[in-house]
Amino acid sequence: MHKHAPYFHAFNLFNERIGPVRFKKLLGYFGSLEQAWKNGGEQDFILAGLEEDLAREIILRRPQIDLDKELANLAKENIGIITILDANYPKLLKEIYDAPHIMYVKGELKPEDEFSVAVVGTRKLSTYGQQVATRMARELAQAGLTIVSGLALGIDTLAHLAALEQKKRTIAVLGSSIDRASIFPSQNKTLAEKISQNGAVLSEYPIGSPALAHHFPTRNRIVSGLSLGALIVEAPAKSGAMITANSALSQNREVFAVPGSIFSDNSVGPNSLIKNGAKLVVCAQDILEELNLQNLTSNIAIAQIAPDNEQEALILNILSHDPLPVDKIVQETKMDTAVVNATLSLMEMKGKIKNLGGMQYVLAR
Repeated sequence: MHKHAPYFHAFNLFNERIGPVRFKKLLGYFGSLEQAWKNGGEQDFILAGLEEDLAREIILRRPQIDLDKELANLAKENIGIITILDANYPKLLKEIYDAPHIMYVKGELKPEDEFSVAVVGTRKLSTYGQQVATRMARELAQAGLTIVSGLALGIDTLAHLAALEQKKRTIAVLGSSIDRASIFPSQNKTLAEKISQNGAVLSEYPIGSPALAHHFPTRNRIVSGLSLGALIVEAPAKSGAMITANSALSQNREVFAVPGSIFSDNSVGPNSLIKNGAKLVVCAQDILEELNLQNLTSNIAIAQIAPDNEQEALILNILSHDPLPVDKIVQETKMDTAVVNATLSLMEMKGKIKNLGGMQYVLAR
């Protein structure tokens, strides 16, 4: 942790008022945030470019803020601080014009995270979106890329899980703070903990900050800012995923989109992006080639799924990436229902097939 991190945190306790622009003003005027926090007077803050009411608020609240206690509370939650002055601040993120000056982190950022791709999409995904997100994220992770997303339900969750299932790195950027009580969505608290053990969970917001609506567009700029490019799987025309795509474009990052049905609202976003020049992709290889990372493709698992017995061979012969219900499998293979169910269960345990729910099966890869 940088020696000035406590003072970044102190000013960030006014986080709804002090962001990248005002941090720059403070650093430009005072030279360091330590100097600003310890010695800045109301008039100094005004001369630095802060509004009068904000300058007054800092002066009034500063004596009430115990930095040692603040740091102890962060330590209890196993939360670290990374500032824009730190040597391990993400290089790609530092390039964007509104890079966050402070982030809270659970887990660890590593140099290899410079090779990251954002995978985002709708919370209300279709079966098609489920398959595509899982497959794309898995293959990108297998190739050596870190998967970045926003921990939201739906596409984001599947992207994180796909990376973790491969024991590869993934980063979650939240629109709430990252203490356990505040993590949003609450259904993904356990997932966030797993991500912190094989990647990082990040946020701009200090302990106790709820997930407010205006946090998410600013969060999305970090998702794209950490990444070489953003993959949009399924997204309505007006959605967080489309905000992430627009952020990526403004940051001069690549935008990839998976085409979908013209009759699906979830495909309006990706299809419009493709129409306006985004790279149409149907597999991880397309993304790796566009990013000139073909040397990573050797890590993608391309082994064919081999049957272990006659029953598995019959089932593999009729399964594809389109969902097939169990009664259809029974009908096509002409095997007893009990035998089919037992074989499917074993094949799922072996990682050869996947149950999408409702007894609908597809090939795992």
